[in-house]
Amino acid sequence: MSRSDVVFGFGAHSGFGDLPDLMRMVQQADRDGLDLFSLSDHPYLGERLDAYAALGFLLGGTRHIGGLVNVTNLPTRPAPMLARTVTSLSALSNGRVVLGMGAGGLWDRITDMGVPRQTPGDAVDAFEEAIVLIRKLSGGGSPVTHEGRHYQVRRIEPAPVAAPPVWTGSNGPKSLAATGRVADGWIPGHAADWRSERYRASRPIIDEAAAAVGRDPREIRTIYNFPGRITDRSLTATRDHDGRWIGGSADQWIEELTGAVLEHDASGFMLFSSGHGASDLTTLARWAQEIVPSVREAIAK
Repeated sequence: MSRSDVVFGFGAHSGFGDLPDLMRMVQQADRDGLDLFSLSDHPYLGERLDAYAALGFLLGGTRHIGGLVNVTNLPTRPAPMLARTVTSLSALSNGRVVLGMGAGGLWDRITDMGVPRQTPGDAVDAFEEAIVLIRKLSGGGSPVTHEGRHYQVRRIEPAPVAAPPVWTGSNGPKSLAATGRVADGWIPGHAADWRSERYRASRPIIDEAAAAVGRDPREIRTIYNFPGRITDRSLTATRDHDGRWIGGSADQWIEELTGAVLEHDASGFMLFSSGHGASDLTTLARWAQEIVPSVREAIAK
């Protein structure tokens, strides 16, 4: 991955009450040159828009920006149908889709949707198998028969377009190893960043698993979800007592993110604002217009 491939995006609120601002934010980000917006996927919450319905609608109202469900709640979206969804969205948007994948987290709520509970090990096995199957059902070719442990399809024609890149929200060792074997990117959980113990302990598992199957670990991106304030003045401390990034001035953001790329091989950043409405729009504008262009310029030197 070259430095020119570093992506910048933001996480959008996707409740029904956020509708007045949601399209406006995504269209503003599109005009300002951001690469991605992301939506969460919690189908058991009635106040949330369906992530994939919203993703398609927002991509249809933009021209350049890509979209990501961050991350797909796989147990509620069976892999063969998910393959149809993401390849269709990719075709309709001219490739502006990334497939975010998770093994499932809030199992008490997932089972409330009528989905059978899986053990953690089975959930990760299904997650890896799903990624493999989605790729089989993409890119054209002969009809696919897949007799797996978790998924079975018979004589299903693949979509004629390629599957989108797959980024995972893996946390445990088994899931991280699956990311190394079959995924294109990793989003560290719990908003862990490039200086966190979670990153330092987890990324080597991905790299070792990738190398074991003959992959170049450098091809697997690390993309960070992170919160943080953009302040008018520099902060004395930009991290809290646990070492987590809390924000700072535009100059402090630029220095930190540039270092993350050049010193820690970061390949993407998704900003999550803690505000709503006008506050969100202001933060997004400063992110896209002040910080991102300066980081892009710095890492290109």
